Amino acid sequence: MGTVGILVEKELRNHFSSWSIYIGYILFFCICGFQTWLSSNNIFYLGQASLMPFFVIINWTQFILIPALTMKTIADEKKSGTIELLLTKPIKTWELICEKFFSNLIITVIALVLTIPYYITIATLGNIDHGAAILGYIGLIEMAACYVSIGIFSSALCRTPVTAFFLSLGIGLCFQVFFGMLANQIGTGFMAGLFTYLSMEEHFDSISRGILDTRDIIYFSSVITIFLASSKFFICKSRF
Repeated sequence: MGTVGILVEKELRNHFSSWSIYIGYILFFCICGFQTWLSSNNIFYLGQASLMPFFVIINWTQFILIPALTMKTIADEKKSGTIELLLTKPIKTWELICEKFFSNLIITVIALVLTIPYYITIATLGNIDHGAAILGYIGLIEMAACYVSIGIFSSALCRTPVTAFFLSLGIGLCFQVFFGMLANQIGTGFMAGLFTYLSMEEHFDSISRGILDTRDIIYFSSVITIFLASSKFFICKSRF
């Protein structure tokens, strides 16, 4: 096991030794359960099973919970003054960032796995496009990875976890809502196309409908890389 793997294992052990992670899972599970109940009513009313409302509520739930999960990743180290001690250890900055990224992403993926019984419940009530459902979960993981990278960036930029939380929400809202709204306001042209491409919701909708496009994969990979690279830049600045 490499350095990153050891660091991720240690980080996960610390997370799961706290009650807060289990409270977060219960909250996430209950919100998704409520949406499953609503979806079940719609299935009986419309006569068809669709996971789109289910995926939308999961996406917005993790949009709120992931900033709360990631807000302490770097900001807490700065606040307590341990970031300087941490950076003097023989750990590369990118290894520290990968540790924070993968540990938080794994926690989020576990939360998504907990929703599979709800997916099975909806599938038993009506005919479901399982291929689209699988791609929908892939889209949720990609969205979660983007939220985690934004959360780590915000935490690296801020000195307090609360500030990092609100900054992460603000950046997330820009990608989730604001860019799409700007594209709709502009209507047509280069700028409209640019803001449409920058909108996370646009790419998530495409994948959750069962359409796997390389442009969506490139988009999510680019967002993750840009925010993690920016996190590395701001963490390295704290060395000086």
